[in-house]
Amino acid sequence: MSNLIQLNDNTAEIAENTWLTVQLPASNVEARKQAGKVVLFKLTGEETVTDTQIADTVIPATGKVIVPLSVFIARKETLSARIANGEIGVWLDTHELLADLVSHQPDLNALPIIAVHVERFADGRIFSLGTLLRTRYGFKNELRATGDVLRDQLFFLKRSGFSSFLLRADRSAVEALASLNDFTVPYQGAVDEPRPVFTRYNRAS
Repeated sequence: MSNLIQLNDNTAEIAENTWLTVQLPASNVEARKQAGKVVLFKLTGEETVTDTQIADTVIPATGKVIVPLSVFIARKETLSARIANGEIGVWLDTHELLADLVSHQPDLNALPIIAVHVERFADGRIFSLGTLLRTRYGFKNELRATGDVLRDQLFFLKRSGFSSFLLRADRSAVEALASLNDFTVPYQGAVDEPRPVFTRYNRAS
């Protein structure tokens, strides 16, 4: 069974994944110790994707593919015809900058899909990226959450503007689907409903 949950007209359903996500080849990115744990440094601005990785990334010649941001930027010219045909989407990690994507692709709505990949569920930057894409940058097409996405986060990812959720293979899409109905009327305003609840209801005195 597919592990993709899709929102259509605010109705969630399990759907077939028609997009192939292209991965970067493995690299020897330096791991360092912090607070007694081995972590991958991605907060310092240093490059974590090498030119060799970008050059060695294999993009299928046909079909709908989602490519890493670094590959999209470096190889956009060769992908231009497929971008125009709506065959190319972009995925970015939570440490990557939306400004880099916008500077190389000012019309984000030329992309049929943008995916945000989160390595660890505790990384809240995915919510900020979704909100920024929908509000500041006006992205209107499919916005997908991928990676370590938990059932309990789907409702809030939806509120941040995400319209599809690709769960890990070891998680149940059927169970996760129900989480989108965990709450009926959210109090705060967000991407899916900008008005807070007190402005949506007439309180009779």
